[in-house]
This record gives sequence, C-alpha cells and structure tokens, in this order.
Amino acid sequence: MRAWMIEQPGEADVMKLGKIDQPRPGPEEVRIEVHAIGINRADIVQRRGFYPPPPGFDARIPGLEYAGVVAEAGDRVQGLAAGDAVMGLVGGGAYAEQLVVHERETLSVPAGLTMTDAAAIPEAFMTAWRALFLEAGLASGQWCLVRGATSGVGQAALQLIRALGARSIATSRRQERLDMLSDIGFDLGLVDGDRGVAEAVHEHSGGAHVVLDFVGAAALADNLASLREDGTQVLIGLMGGRRAQIDLGAVLMRRLRLVAMTMRSLPLERKILLARKFNDRLLPLFEGGRLAPRVDRVFDFEEAVEAHRLMESGAHCGKLVLAVRK
Repeated sequence: MRAWMIEQPGEADVMKLGKIDQPRPGPEEVRIEVHAIGINRADIVQRRGFYPPPPGFDARIPGLEYAGVVAEAGDRVQGLAAGDAVMGLVGGGAYAEQLVVHERETLSVPAGLTMTDAAAIPEAFMTAWRALFLEAGLASGQWCLVRGATSGVGQAALQLIRALGARSIATSRRQERLDMLSDIGFDLGLVDGDRGVAEAVHEHSGGAHVVLDFVGAAALADNLASLREDGTQVLIGLMGGRRAQIDLGAVLMRRLRLVAMTMRSLPLERKILLARKFNDRLLPLFEGGRLAPRVDRVFDFEEAVEAHRLMESGAHCGKLVLAVRK
C-alpha cells in the first residue's frame, strides 16, 4: 500500500509517497481502508521535526485524522464488521491508504456525510468539545472567549458553544477572517491588536467563564485578565510561544484555573472513553444538522505536498482534506 513518509525534517517537499507493507489487525483491532484524511497543523510541526508521534507509531508517516471503511476485523472484534463506515483520531500514520486501530476508539460516521466531510470532524470537534465541556465545564448561558477562532478547532468550538447553549467571543488577527465565520455566528467578534481584548470582554460580558487558547505565551496575560473570578483557561496550542510570566497572586486571589491538554498522547483507555461519549452525545447533533464540518478544500491523496503548502500559507478558512480515490 502507499503512504506519505518523512525521511528527514524540512519543508513540504521532504514528504515522499512510497510503499509499505499492509498492516494486519490484532484480535481487537480493525483494518481500515482509508477514504479521506484530515490535515492538521500538528502534521506540519511533525514534518519540521518538532512533534514526534507517541511510542508505537511509525515516526515517518504523519496524520492524525481519518475516515474510511472497515476492511478486516480481528477475531475478538464485536462491534464492527467489514463495510462499516468509521472515522477517528490516531497518534500518527493516517497519511496512508490503510491503517489499523482498536475497534472501540473508532467513531461512527454521521448519516448523510461524505467521507471527506467525516475526515474533517474528529480532531477539531473532539478537541474543542473535550476542552470546553469536559475540562473547563462550560455550561449553558456562560461566556467563552475563543482565542484564534478561525482555526479548525476554533470554528468547531464556535459551533459547539452555540449548539449547547453557551455564548461566544471570537478573536482573529484580521477582520476579514472573522467575517468568514458569519455563517457560524458568534456573540462578539474582536480583532487582536485593535484594543485590549480583556477590556472588551469584560465590557460586553462581565468576563469570560472560559478561555480556549491556541496562542500560548503571547496571549496568556490578556487571557487571564479576560476571565471572571473562578474562570478557566484551557491551553491547546503554542503558536505564540512557550514561555510567559504569570502573576500567581492574581491567579490565587481570583481563583483562576489554567488547564492544558493534548489529544495525541492520550492512552488508549482515554481515547475509548472519549469515542464512546462522542458517539453518544455529539453524533446526534451532526445527524440533526446542528453541527457540521467546514471543509475549505479537498486535495487528491497524491497532492499532500500542495496541501501542506496551502496550510502553511494561512490562505484557507476551514479544514483541508486529502481524498484517497477508489
């Protein structure tokens, strides 16, 4: 079978399309014939040599997000059979025509969705849902500041906030990027740099209950200042740097919480738990039209290099997907 491989760190053209052996499923695993692959910024960082996959995954093959059809089931698999449509997250190796996963970490493809749409769901929506509602405990009626709302996870977060009854404040570096989110909707849009974000957040909402942050060090002080007492910031990205100073006195006196999370390094039992909750709680929202993946462009599987270049340019608003033509 074919797979995209990174033999050495570098620019997009270091990825080469080659052949590897077909994987074989274990007793509780399924072999997936991959139809579509979601592209994520983590793939770019891995290609550059800064984000290796967890142990047990081939470090040469990037990719966290897939949608496809079960081709073969292990001897002890009970919930899936050949021909079932599934999607999901893996620690690596999704840029391939086939992959093997534990049956219970797969997600059901929502009825009526194409495979390319399905491949745009797992990373964005599972990350945003876990961060906002499981880690931060965002509740109906509360305010959430989404710092970097035009990212894939940011757009998923805005949809989830609205669908589950909370209220959102979206930020971006440019107004035209915020305008691209008008069909999703948010309660307040702010352009970073126009004025102090924290001042505007408090003026409009009295302070955010939750901040979802992709930026990191560059935004930390402003994010903490945007929170109301007992508020929570969930950090899921470091695009603005790794190191920052924190006024621990303000954190202590205002009883703030700073939570950090990743999806890629979760142990199998946590992935299984999240998959079960996703199928139970979010699948109906996709099938009922209250949530929907936003795909900016679909590339052929052979065009992964071009897809990476577009992602690095930032000239997209929505997910980029590779389609494996059958």
